[in-house]
Amino acid sequence: MTLNELRYLVAVARERHFGRAAAHCFVSQPSLSIAIRKLEEELGVPLFERLPGHIQPTPIGQQIADQARRVLADVDTIRALAATATDPLAGPFRLGVIFSIGPYLLPRLIPLLGRLAPRMPLVIEENYTDDLGTRLQRGELDAVVLSLPYRAPDIDVVPCYREEFVVAMPPGHPWTRQASIGPAQLGDENVLLLGPRHCFRDQVLALCPALMHKGGQRLEGSSLETIRYMVASGAGISVLPVGALGESPRERALLAVRPFRGTAPYRQVALASRTGFFRPRAIEILAQAITDCAPSATGSSSAFG
Repeated sequence: MTLNELRYLVAVARERHFGRAAAHCFVSQPSLSIAIRKLEEELGVPLFERLPGHIQPTPIGQQIADQARRVLADVDTIRALAATATDPLAGPFRLGVIFSIGPYLLPRLIPLLGRLAPRMPLVIEENYTDDLGTRLQRGELDAVVLSLPYRAPDIDVVPCYREEFVVAMPPGHPWTRQASIGPAQLGDENVLLLGPRHCFRDQVLALCPALMHKGGQRLEGSSLETIRYMVASGAGISVLPVGALGESPRERALLAVRPFRGTAPYRQVALASRTGFFRPRAIEILAQAITDCAPSATGSSSAFG
């Protein structure tokens, strides 16, 4: 049994046609047919039913084809692992990103990383910090972009950039007559928050503890994008990281934005990876690329209208 025979098996099971499968595998149809016959003889079971005009896998043939597909995927993984031994920037990189960072960081990060590490495609997972941290420790992710503080055994953290928080409100809100907003003022307003488990929600509550004790039903959003549109519709105000304000003038025109009074609150965005991870150069390049993608509070100043 050879890898080529497994590839032919998978192709025939998918195409249900020897000619199309042979074309997909860049071999002649007789060569492919002989390889399938040889595999059937070795395994001692028929893999396909030959019917007029088409073929179909037998039940055991379909199971074997499914397993062959997994074997071939594992072979590709082994080759990728070997490639990273000579070039740590070659082969897929499994990156986790928390929900409140991914939509704003990734559009800037992907093009930059494509130039710095063109042979290292990102396999991206968005999730909550706790879930991503667990998968990182299990070796199911290579690194995670998250917000500090974060501590876990055998995990290294590289701070990448600070992202300031601002107050977002609908145009025409009375606070637009103020140059800046004090954190304590949030307690007097209907502040839209992310739902439980989002670390950004916890950071906003820490900024204004009075929000934790506020009675009544509070509107919540599942994403910062949803909250941004709810604020624009007049459902309340919110606190947003500057990266979530939008890139285009049209997006920014949806909201009125004011800075916080005094020292601006912020979050520290960082890259977490396992201690001793076998691709340290990839971590270094990725951390620098994330740092270079930091949103600029000054660059968002046009939103402070």
